[in-house]
Parts: sequence; structure tokens; C-alpha cells
Amino acid sequence: MPDVTKTAAAVEEAVATPSVDAPAPAAQQEKARSLWGDAWADLRRNPYFIVSSVLISVLLLISAWPTLFTSASPTVGDLVHHFLSKPELGSIGSPDWLGYDQQGRSVYARLIHGTRASIIVGVCVTAIVTVLGGIMGMISGYFGGKIDAVLSRVTDIFFGIPFLLGAMVVLQAFVERTVWVVVFALAFLGWTQITRVMRGAVITVKQADYVHAAKALGAGTTRILFRHILPNAMAPVIVVATIALGGYISAEATLSYLGLGLAAPTVSWGVDISAGVAQIRVAPHVLLWPSIMLSITVLAFIMLGEAVRNALDPKLR
Repeated sequence: MPDVTKTAAAVEEAVATPSVDAPAPAAQQEKARSLWGDAWADLRRNPYFIVSSVLISVLLLISAWPTLFTSASPTVGDLVHHFLSKPELGSIGSPDWLGYDQQGRSVYARLIHGTRASIIVGVCVTAIVTVLGGIMGMISGYFGGKIDAVLSRVTDIFFGIPFLLGAMVVLQAFVERTVWVVVFALAFLGWTQITRVMRGAVITVKQADYVHAAKALGAGTTRILFRHILPNAMAPVIVVATIALGGYISAEATLSYLGLGLAAPTVSWGVDISAGVAQIRVAPHVLLWPSIMLSITVLAFIMLGEAVRNALDPKLR
């Protein structure tokens, strides 16, 4: 007969001593990630995000330090030696690389120095409309009632104004149209879309249980808005703002092309495109290169916005 005492002791020891090969709990194997953590993990594997990030990083570097890429002046021309000279594609990085315009100025130098104006306009307008539209949308969506009614009607009025036409009218009020005047004109009419997106997101988020719990615990309105609602309502706003940034750069170039935006001596792709139209038959490179640079920049920000949208939208995973 087996020894009952020894058998019981062996069973007790086996239960008390955990197995070395036993798998760890799932919670210990992988920490739970937030929405932003999941989005970042998806973005790092998205080729569109990688390509657009590289392009935007290069553009930001060019706009911040243009002298790293060319030593030629974008405003000094030589009509005697460089009037509509053709590109010398073998001389990469030299002033002759992309040819010269009708005033004998290096097209390559103007491309490099024109990046700053476009990036400043796009980034500053996006920042202003995101802050202004985000605040108005958050107030409108959270408080509702008469406040929501008034702010919604104001938004509808501005939303009904054609964007480019309204910007033209605003710019006509200024004698000197600098970069900051163009930023003001575009931001004055561009905040409506962000306001609507933020309002809808806040209306959805404020119904969540954690918001009701914060109110029950006595949290103030400011804490609820900026601690609980804003972080959870920012995802769609970031997506819209990122895609709209490329649109603002395109709008600046369009206004400059029409002669209502930036003007000489400011170096801008839109100004060069407008000037290159007259020489499109004899020297198409004057129009071609700034157009390509503008298209690449707008495409980079649209690709970034699409990648962010796919990462932040759970339905697209």
C-alpha cells in the first residue's frame, strides 16, 4: 500500500511550487496600450507615413536653413549671362542646375528659399485655426443650449463664404501683402471646419462614463474639458488639420499666382509660377520646377494626414 502521508506531501509541494515552464499571465506579457500607442505602432509600419515624414523633414530643414543647400542669391539676377538659361542637370546643387528665369535669377536658389514662405504659411495657419476652431468647437459642444446655437450660427456664416474668394477680399484691404498678412487672411476664414469637427467629437465624448464620473467627483469644468474631453476628442481634429495644412500651402500659391497673395521681393513658389506662365513656350523650366516642388509638398502633407487617419480610426484597422 502506498504511503498516504508521502503522497499528500508531494501533492502539497507541487501545488505550492509554481512550474518554471508555466506561462506568465497575459497582462504581464504585454502591457495595454492607449489609442495613441496603437496609432504610433501602426504609423511606424506604414510606408506612406515614413515617406511623407522624410519629405516633410527635408522641407522643414530647407525652410529653416536654406543656405545649407545653396549659396546663390534668390533675388540677384544677371540678364547678360543668365537670361532664361536652360537647366544643366549634371550640375547638381549648383545655381545652374535648374536653369535661370527671365530676370537671370537661379531657379534652384528660388526653389530653396521659396520653401520658407510656403511652410510658414501652412504651419502658422494650421496652428491658428486648430487652436481657435478647437476652442470654439469645444465650448459649443460641451455647453450646448444657447451658446451652441450662437456659435453654430456664426460658424455657418463664415462657412458659407467661399474660402479663396473671401481671402481675396480680405487681402485687398492691405496695401502690403506680407507672409503674415496672408496667414491672417487664410486663418480668418479657415477655422470653420475644425470647429465643426471638434464640436461633433466633444458631443460624443461628453456622454462617456468617465466624464460623468469626473462630474460626480466634483471636478471643475476646466479640468473636465482639458483633462478628460480634449485628449479624447483630438484624434479627428489632428487628422483634419494635417490634411488641411497642404491645402493652405496650395491656397497661398494660388493667391500669389493671381497676384493677390505674396508679391516680390518675397520669394514664393506661387510668385514664380505666375511669372513662369509668360515663358511657358520658350522656357518651360521656369514654370515646371516650382510647380513640381509645390505638388510634392502638398502631396507629402496629404499622405501624412491619410496615414494618421488610418492609424487613429479603429474602423480602418
